[in-house]
Amino acid sequence: MSATSRGRARMGVLVPFTNTNLEADMALLRPEGVSVHFARLGGYDADAIPDAGQMAGLGTAPLDEPLRLLCGARPDVVLYGCTSATLTHGAHFDRKLAGRIFSLSGAQTVTAAGALVHAIKALGVSKIGFASPYVAALNDAAIGFLASYGIETMSRFDVREALDNYGQAALTPKDVFELGVAADSREAQAVVLSCTDMRAVETVERLEQRLGKPVITSNQAMVYAAMQSIGLETKVPGCGMLLGHCPPVTHQDSLKPSASPDRT
Repeated sequence: MSATSRGRARMGVLVPFTNTNLEADMALLRPEGVSVHFARLGGYDADAIPDAGQMAGLGTAPLDEPLRLLCGARPDVVLYGCTSATLTHGAHFDRKLAGRIFSLSGAQTVTAAGALVHAIKALGVSKIGFASPYVAALNDAAIGFLASYGIETMSRFDVREALDNYGQAALTPKDVFELGVAADSREAQAVVLSCTDMRAVETVERLEQRLGKPVITSNQAMVYAAMQSIGLETKVPGCGMLLGHCPPVTHQDSLKPSASPDRT
């Protein structure tokens, strides 16, 4: 039996209850010697289109009990594994939620939305192309969230039909590759693929080779920020430029908004 899956650190992940890809991605992204433990979150309708209202509901859903159960594993860092649940409320809410999880768990805390900002800043870029499986209005909220940190979206791509939770998860790596290509532009310094339930990690390196620039995904960015927060080396082979040779930055500095966020 291999012991490479444990011993260095433990990551705890709060994951929306319909999400079927975050756990699989974490198996691909997991650094050697780090174990990953999960608890599931409710607060939204599994059969409804995950629009801004549904995701805002997830962001404000009670998390005390799933967090209590997750903390039974004594994680060194807790990841809040939904990007849109906090970005719908704005930067202040995202940071406040991270602080609440930290106060309840005593573990370092990373949110998916905050991790995207951290990754973009770490790569030294400020102009991006953006794509996700979200409805257009939710993409608007995501772009506004990034703008509050001084990140300008130069190009974007919206899916042509509203996808439900399982439709988002069913996108293939080929579908995600095409989303990334469609989101790119000459002005964009990097492409951001937002959503923890989208199979983006599997196509990062191929997409970077096609575009000639970094590609940042929600799950890849969470692992990068989590590893930095607990002092581990941030290199994971085969997972793109961010986890390949990106220099470290100060996590707290990268999460200071350049404009006053909404006081939700």
